[in-house]
Amino acid sequence: MNELTKKLMNYFLIGIFAVIPIVIILQIIIFLKSLVSDLFSFVYDYADSYVYTLLFFTVSFIIIVSIGYKIVETGRPWVITVFDHIIERIPFLNTIYRVLKKVINMFSSHNQQIAKEVVYVEYPKEGVWVPAYVTNRHNDKYVLFVPTSPNPTSGFTVIVDKSRVIKSQMDIEEATSFIVSVGVDYNKVDEMNNLP
Repeated sequence: MNELTKKLMNYFLIGIFAVIPIVIILQIIIFLKSLVSDLFSFVYDYADSYVYTLLFFTVSFIIIVSIGYKIVETGRPWVITVFDHIIERIPFLNTIYRVLKKVINMFSSHNQQIAKEVVYVEYPKEGVWVPAYVTNRHNDKYVLFVPTSPNPTSGFTVIVDKSRVIKSQMDIEEATSFIVSVGVDYNKVDEMNNLP
């Protein structure tokens, strides 16, 4: 009976771990559906017409696509510049807005090499290596964000000397996948074996 219980619990845990990614994706889809549905209801209640509501969403989509296109092709469009200028004059909000922009730019920028760099650092003590994102550097000092598993948005910001880090071949996506999967999705065995 004890052996049967162990097998059942083992199968149960394997099943749970197999279902978790599906549940997380479904939760994200449900959240996005709810967000779009609420926005649609808000616009429809205001306009009281499906035609105007669909027109609003179509125009919004075109505007967002054109903003993305202008950012990629020429830099910031004037709409974003004007909004930035207005927000900069509002205390407290300007700090939150500036920090959010920097964090988003760090993960989305195509031409900032510093934001794409992943390194290993000994943390929280010597002999324990963790991946970290290089968020800034000055001379021989690195500012690192050390994410925690399984939620890579939480973690620690540390300043270390350049000599204390080991460069990784992982990109941001691979490092994030490594952290979210609590080490299961990790294909840099050579890197792991070369860590002191």
